[in-house]
Amino acid sequence: MADGERKRHLCALVLARGGSKGIPLKNIKDLAGRPLIGWVLRAARDCGGFDSVWVSTDSDDIEKVAREYGAQVHRRSPEVSKDTTSSLDTVMEFMEHHPEVDIVANIQATSPCLHPETLKKVIEMMCRDGYDSVFSVVRHHLFRWTDVSKAGGLTKPLNFNPDRRPRRQDWDGELYENGSFYFATKELLSQGKLQGGKIAYYEMKPEHSVDIDVDIDWPIAEQRVKRYGYYGKGNPKVVKLLVCNLDGCLTDGRVYVSLNHDLLSYSLRDMDGIRMLQRKNVEVRLISERTLSSALLDSLKLPCRVEPDVSNKRETVEQWMAELGLSSWEQVAYMGCSYSDLECLKLAGTSGVPSDACVEAKMTDCMVCKYPGGCGAIQEFAEYIEHSKESKKRKFCNNQES
Repeated sequence: MADGERKRHLCALVLARGGSKGIPLKNIKDLAGRPLIGWVLRAARDCGGFDSVWVSTDSDDIEKVAREYGAQVHRRSPEVSKDTTSSLDTVMEFMEHHPEVDIVANIQATSPCLHPETLKKVIEMMCRDGYDSVFSVVRHHLFRWTDVSKAGGLTKPLNFNPDRRPRRQDWDGELYENGSFYFATKELLSQGKLQGGKIAYYEMKPEHSVDIDVDIDWPIAEQRVKRYGYYGKGNPKVVKLLVCNLDGCLTDGRVYVSLNHDLLSYSLRDMDGIRMLQRKNVEVRLISERTLSSALLDSLKLPCRVEPDVSNKRETVEQWMAELGLSSWEQVAYMGCSYSDLECLKLAGTSGVPSDACVEAKMTDCMVCKYPGGCGAIQEFAEYIEHSKESKKRKFCNNQES
């Protein structure tokens, strides 16, 4: 930058209208323990390359969440808050009120797997390489055919020869916009364009290319976010506490009743998994909705604390978190199998369910074990936690070295 030349103001802008018809207030609906918009705001904030981070909204509720995540708020007018309003119109209205901005990064609120490193690289393309616009794409290997659903007739291939169908490894595939972000200069926007001039794309990793359009996408997105999402500058996230539902995870969910007392059975493999994590300084605790006698608990000879007769599992886990000095659910791993576990499964940074868990529990989780409850599922999940922990450490160390 020449002497006396003003540094260009680079702004991240997230459009978050409150009147979504598909999912009401979708932008602040909880996704894996965090408001949806919070995922991209944290990525934008932590990338360190933006002079300001803004949310354009017409909603008091969204404004409150945006400010909690460190964003400034632009209250958009009713004219650009309609179902028919385009993103370009909303961005241009923002620019009219903020003439100090030279480059806008229009970031999609519904792209929760966006990472700061991606944004840093695109900022370099705009500021160092002088592009007028850069947008995100993802590579797909999809065979396309002509649409004959209305006119009838015979369909034809569009991007391949059926007589010589390429193998995936022999074909580069095609690039598709995924809508995660659109960077553009003020000059380009003044022409009524989000894309144009000296233009380039940024290819995102498939695992980071997640978009939520309809409610059915939500459980899929939760799984992807827990595995591939950005959890803050503290990455890699390290599990400090594992909580398991005793009924249906440690046991197979059955109770053997005699005249005098109940009997439970569990797998010694699960005990090995618990002890392995304890040796790695992970606190392990079991939780149960049932009233368990002290005599029964003593007879089980479990190597960890058990809390019976729990009516509110979230409340109990958060009490344990406070006791252990844990500030975030991201440091908690939770294994459940029943409807009462759903809230904790969604909140935990790492979640698992046995293979015979209820369908709703499976839908919220990033790992479904191949073993059922009482038959080694906890050991399998413990090994998954340890493997993820070590792989994240290696990745973090490699990033530090590079």
